[in-house]
Amino acid sequence: MADKSVRKVKIGNLTLGDGRIYVQSMLNTRADDIEGSVKQAIALERAGCEIIRASIPNEEALELIPAIKNEVSVPLVADIHFNHKLAIAACERGVDKVRINPGNIGDMAKVKAVADCCRSHNVPIRIGVNSGSLEKEILAKYGSPTPEALCESAMKHIELLERFDFNDIVVSIKSSDVRRNIAAYRLMSEMTDYPLHLGVTEAGTYNMGLVKSSIGIGSLLADGIGETIRVSLTDDPVKEVEAGISILKALNLRGGVKFVSCPTCGRTKIDLISLANKVEKALSDVDKDITVAVMGCAVNGPGEAKEADIGLAGGDGSVLIFKKGEIIGKYSEGDAFTVLLSEIDKL
Repeated sequence: MADKSVRKVKIGNLTLGDGRIYVQSMLNTRADDIEGSVKQAIALERAGCEIIRASIPNEEALELIPAIKNEVSVPLVADIHFNHKLAIAACERGVDKVRINPGNIGDMAKVKAVADCCRSHNVPIRIGVNSGSLEKEILAKYGSPTPEALCESAMKHIELLERFDFNDIVVSIKSSDVRRNIAAYRLMSEMTDYPLHLGVTEAGTYNMGLVKSSIGIGSLLADGIGETIRVSLTDDPVKEVEAGISILKALNLRGGVKFVSCPTCGRTKIDLISLANKVEKALSDVDKDITVAVMGCAVNGPGEAKEADIGLAGGDGSVLIFKKGEIIGKYSEGDAFTVLLSEIDKL
């Protein structure tokens, strides 16, 4: 993490700015599908999601709040657009955070009403600025949604809340352009000490969305910027959570099993691709801070993966099992998987 001090903001039972990067996602079920939304929220929590957001487009959708909070323990965020009454009602229903842009909800009396309600219920507000929803005057000033434009918009929304002595704030300034996204967050990090929610908006379907999010979010986390992340994918939200956790693991910002495997080459004499997928799946629920390697041959096995706690490498008619670069046995391809899992259990 960077040396910069970040203001702490409590969201339900967790605190942004406490040194942990929290993974979140958003329900994509219909807001009027209470049963389906609850089911998806439960699936997200089981996948490791630490903050869940739900759209609240109308009064009927407010029923989502108690229904979800009765079934999951992670904080729930109400996503509100324009209607300040829904933000107030969400607070009163027990939501843990509100996502709303103060400048979009009307006159100052409405902004004050939301700020007062959130303060009285200890509910923070996330200001969410996107490149596609900048104010007309800011867009005219800069000509396009530049990093400076995104940050100026965010600061205007922050100042509206601070005017009413409200500073329990989280900020996001997302763009679908990865370079612009990174530049905007870096600039925002210099301008404020409020916690930042990282993400690349409208990132796309799974493959491209994962690539763009990994670059956009990963670059910032590597700089020590960001307190919570969402990988936005046009896909099952559970995949967003899995991707977010993987990004954190890749940067050594999250514990658990770290999986290493080689891309295979002409030296590989076993079905390494199938074996690697099988091992990775078997380890998905293992809660150990270890590195496991699945390598194609002795060249890329104990040597290149010597830092792994344990692993296997394909040989000529056999599979080597090794710990910290030292070979502990040779097994058939069929037995190697079972032996590897057995040895991992002993760690």
